[in-house]
Amino acid sequence: MAPKRPKGAGAFLSTVEPPAPPKPDPADLYAALDLGTNSCRMLIAQPKGNQFHVVDSFSKSVRLGAGLEGSGRLSRASMARTVQALRICRRKLEKHKVRRMRLVATEACRRARNAREFIAYVKRETGLSLEIIEPEEEARLAVISCASLVSVKTEQLLVVDIGGGSTELVWIDLSSVPPVERPRAIMRLHTGFHQADSPFPCAKVVDWISVPLGVATLRDQFDDVTDDAARFALMSCFFEERLSDFAPYEAEQKREGFQIISTSGTVTTVAASHLGLRRYDRNKVDGLRMTSDQIDRVIRRYLAMGPSGRRSDPRIGRDRQALIMSGAAILQALLRVWPTDRLSVADRGLREGLLYAQMSADGVLEDGLF
Repeated sequence: MAPKRPKGAGAFLSTVEPPAPPKPDPADLYAALDLGTNSCRMLIAQPKGNQFHVVDSFSKSVRLGAGLEGSGRLSRASMARTVQALRICRRKLEKHKVRRMRLVATEACRRARNAREFIAYVKRETGLSLEIIEPEEEARLAVISCASLVSVKTEQLLVVDIGGGSTELVWIDLSSVPPVERPRAIMRLHTGFHQADSPFPCAKVVDWISVPLGVATLRDQFDDVTDDAARFALMSCFFEERLSDFAPYEAEQKREGFQIISTSGTVTTVAASHLGLRRYDRNKVDGLRMTSDQIDRVIRRYLAMGPSGRRSDPRIGRDRQALIMSGAAILQALLRVWPTDRLSVADRGLREGLLYAQMSADGVLEDGLF
């Protein structure tokens, strides 16, 4: 006697093939593009609670500032590489029908004598309108991108954004802000560093500085030094000298209640090396707190590897090995000036700040805890 067919046999289990997520409404989408000295990066996202959900992204090394240090101009080859990347960005924007966006350029375009020609060239070739932002806005956007990483115990905060052509440092006093309000007070800085008329508890910006040295421009300054360790030491000391105009440079700071947050490809690479990641995982890196000893061990390991060893390391790679040591030199200088037990790693920066600023201005983010 043949066995009876079980009831429901052949039916599809709903868990086998989950439904596709609903396609986002273009009216809900925002885009942010950051064209720096070394990279072109873009995010397309939609608001979600008090954060946002990334729908699409793009990142490519274009080396826009290659040769700028010597000539004062953007080269034809650099501009052509950048336009190729921007064409991809334009296609993504068209695909998602994004209407609200900010597309910004930073240090390389601030310094280049032919920046206006380049902006016109980009418009002609891609239809995209780039705006060159000032250092203060770049610093402010980097700060608000890190709001959710600010500890409620933090009274003095230093946010450091290590870019390709410049490094922004912002020192913020949160001591007069109730602890639970501190991350939200950082977000309110999207309207400006000075908020005297605000009805809310304010984060006080003690001082900020934009040092015209990033991972690419600092490396170019010492490109003629052949010894790896000597070049690293010279870069670190040279960067520290440029901090003398920063108000908190001379003041001794208490360790208790002091937090450094650093956002850059340098610090995320150092964090990935510290964790021993074979494949980069943003969820493990973003928000990680590293001790100064842990950072120092990673940097010493990089020096011991030498250029060829760093080039073959999967966490660094061929493209980044030329820049990682100049970034590490900046990082070491900061930890030498402001010795601290912890540094918070931020895998975020200008793009995220641009998105938060647009969404906050439109009132589409919920006013809740981060």
